Amino acid sequence: MSGSLHAGLAAGRWQELTLLEQLANIGSEVGRATRAKSLNNEQRLTSALDRCLELFDLTIADERWRHRRREITRAREIVADSVGLALLVVLETLTPPERLAFVLHDMFGVSFNEIAPIVGRSPAAARQLASRARRRVQGADMDPDADLTRHRTIIDAFLAALRGGDFEALLALLDPDVVLRADRAAVQTGASREVRGAASVAQTFLGRARAAQPALVNGVPGAVWAPGGQPRVVFGFTITGGRIVAIDLLGNPTRLRRLDLTVLTD
Repeated sequence: MSGSLHAGLAAGRWQELTLLEQLANIGSEVGRATRAKSLNNEQRLTSALDRCLELFDLTIADERWRHRRREITRAREIVADSVGLALLVVLETLTPPERLAFVLHDMFGVSFNEIAPIVGRSPAAARQLASRARRRVQGADMDPDADLTRHRTIIDAFLAALRGGDFEALLALLDPDVVLRADRAAVQTGASREVRGAASVAQTFLGRARAAQPALVNGVPGAVWAPGGQPRVVFGFTITGGRIVAIDLLGNPTRLRRLDLTVLTD
């Protein structure tokens, strides 16, 4: 969506859409972000996220939906806090109908009767799409407080193995099919754009990232490399069944500034 189109939307065209149509457009931008993520296209990813948040702001400002402003604002916060870390890793594995059904229902509270014509299915089938997507998101350990301590323990062990150069310890923490992805800015610091498989990922980290520190990233356990106290690369982890299944390295300064980062000390 071009800047001129956004200017047109801000001038009033967005207010011509129903709430469902607005949310469907926002959901499409989330879908574009996941596709850009899977292609390691940082520019398109950042652009899609910016458009998504801008459209959220237009919907929040629409006086017709003032009675739902709290839920819409909360959905914006979820997207702003999660997209780009573990949630994107999961969303990119969903089919487009699953992704749209999940985003519209679970994040925006749209009914399945309204979702059905958008995804071209019956309301019952739309419910099944969202249910399948929800199971995969929950299976990727997007669980709240109960898992935070366990996840921090795994991440602490991962960082200790990095500092000690312990290849076997790294292998024990990584899922056999683990995927390491880095955005363009992280690649410029020396990271590999994409590495797959436990042995390859462990080998990639050997002798590197020893200065990474445990951190809370938007309240979720992660890690950060912050030479001189300045965050340069954030590590986002997806953990399933006690093993790390995905690591995202984020170095884009604009995205880093949006994150709530807290370095953890023992």
